[in-house]
Amino acid sequence: MKAIILAAGQGTRLRPLTNDRPKCMVEYNNKPIIDYILETMKECKLSDIALINGYKNNILENYLKGKNLTFYTNKDFDKTNMVSTLFCAKDFMDDELIISYADIVYKKEVLEKLIDSKDDFSVVVDKKWKELWSQRMENPLEDAETLKIEDGKIIELGKKPNSYDDIEGQYIGLIKISKNIINKVIKFYENLDKDKMYDNQNFENMYMTSFIQMIINELIDVTPVFIDGGWIEIDTIEDLKVAEYIK
Repeated sequence: MKAIILAAGQGTRLRPLTNDRPKCMVEYNNKPIIDYILETMKECKLSDIALINGYKNNILENYLKGKNLTFYTNKDFDKTNMVSTLFCAKDFMDDELIISYADIVYKKEVLEKLIDSKDDFSVVVDKKWKELWSQRMENPLEDAETLKIEDGKIIELGKKPNSYDDIEGQYIGLIKISKNIINKVIKFYENLDKDKMYDNQNFENMYMTSFIQMIINELIDVTPVFIDGGWIEIDTIEDLKVAEYIK
């Protein structure tokens, strides 16, 4: 099993902390976010890990020197989004694959649940998301996205919710793709219309949730792996004050 960490973004909402370092090197509880991720992956016996950098890539690679990682660089990090970043490591995708955002901190138990999934395409979904969002912001509904489940499969995610009824959990930025379908997913991406708009974004700036929704609609079922907390997203200065994640 392999793992890819998506760490190309600029982290503009964490400025000035990201003025001189990539987002994943910002410290949460006195430790860089990337350290949490790599330590958790090590605890879960993941050793074949690629990291896709972009913003301040030299600083990140120097910091992680000796960690036995495979590095890829999204040179267009300032004008692309998460999906474009992921496929910078297309050549690395030839086995069971865990994909992790680089701005999330999660317990070992969260990653273990995902690793144990036997489905072809799985994403981690937090059922207790509202508790975390309520610590992060005044109105969770404004920031949260839809996630609807039917017959044990996700049928919608990533849209603007009208009410809390549209949210059966939150996608946290952790994905598993089985070796059985990884080539299908790559080909699906490569065959998408490069001139089309995807949820009001051009091809290069497509959101990961938009890509997953198309996979649901056109390729294969996507299965939720449910958790009840045990993670945090670090997206703003305010997030650094939230103590939801417990070491």
